[in-house]
Amino acid sequence: MLRLTPYLQSVAHPAPLAPPRQSTGPVVIWNLIRRCNLTCKHCYSVSADTVFPGELSTAEVFTVMEDLRAFGVPVLILSGGEPLMRPDIYDIGSRAKQLGFYVGLSSNGTLIDRSNVGRIAAVGFDYVGISLDGLRTTHDRFRRLDGAFDSSLAALRLCRDAGMKVGVRYTMTEDNAHDLPSLLQLVDDEGIDKFYFSHLNYAGRGNKHRADDARHARTRWAMDLLIESCWQHIQAGRPKDFVTGNNDADGVYLLQWVGRHHPTLAEDLRRRLEQWGGNASGVNVANIDNLGNVHPDTMWWKIGLGNVKERPFSAIWPDTTHPLMAGLKQRPRPVTGRCGACRHLAICNGNTRVRAWELTGDFWAADPACYLTDAEIGVAEGEHPLAELTPYPRRRREVQA
Repeated sequence: MLRLTPYLQSVAHPAPLAPPRQSTGPVVIWNLIRRCNLTCKHCYSVSADTVFPGELSTAEVFTVMEDLRAFGVPVLILSGGEPLMRPDIYDIGSRAKQLGFYVGLSSNGTLIDRSNVGRIAAVGFDYVGISLDGLRTTHDRFRRLDGAFDSSLAALRLCRDAGMKVGVRYTMTEDNAHDLPSLLQLVDDEGIDKFYFSHLNYAGRGNKHRADDARHARTRWAMDLLIESCWQHIQAGRPKDFVTGNNDADGVYLLQWVGRHHPTLAEDLRRRLEQWGGNASGVNVANIDNLGNVHPDTMWWKIGLGNVKERPFSAIWPDTTHPLMAGLKQRPRPVTGRCGACRHLAICNGNTRVRAWELTGDFWAADPACYLTDAEIGVAEGEHPLAELTPYPRRRREVQA
């Protein structure tokens, strides 16, 4: 995850580079429930409006949270499915706040209304993120529910007006990229605090629709738009929190933008980005799914590292007996091909491993969604071709997924 705003603020207002902060533990994204009232096109957890047996009880959740806090985990993102479909979500959120976590709530927004927004605000969530896939027609098509956009926009307004920090989450594909400029304008017009731009990752339904992934030229266009929007807000004295995720080549692209527009500050930014260090899966980002299985991040549900019902997270996370975790925790990572030869490996850390694995079966192959040119990464043209973006091999029973 790349926070565009503080890096561009460092360009607008240069200051000495602070020493790196020591990580106490990973940010944990916790899919508390898999049930959801929607069946979104790119859902990584393949959620549906049905009960999934075996999910953790309230008492089990509390026990795990105590272990996470003792292990040094600073941030909990409570997700789903739709977390508001858990009747105990308010108790869980309140207990997390009592334990001292920074607590985020990740929702589709359709279940937030005047009847419960006060209760959500009373929990004290530090941040509420609500997904929008575009404007009304696009969003409702992606969410497979007429009226979903209006409900989610109403939820954003209710949370904003209740004094909560709110943000829009958006995943770009070829099918919704055209709405990005209008969505950024909506976020500005509505006074929304944060815009999180996610590149498509190949997990769950997102993997089944990977042929719809935005092509490299489209990605570069989107990044230019995001960087310039963020810069304009900073220059106007009203910075907004712009964040990108699931493609750590964004850090290198930002460096090149600064190199073109503010060349004397590019080297300082390079040091800051190397201190950031790129992809943090398996190190500073972790996932617990609805059944208690631990994964290197939310996109690795096919790879389980252990279960918190059987073994504490604090024992699972440092364990490097799984070859994926052993490699993720290496610095530099043992990436090969184009990623291994890239001169910017210290910035992006090999990008998102799950895409390479889904297309090639190799954890350490080059990420096919890297949109930087051979010249930009310092390799000979055509020397390291990327894996072809092949369609997901659907089986008959998955055709309707």
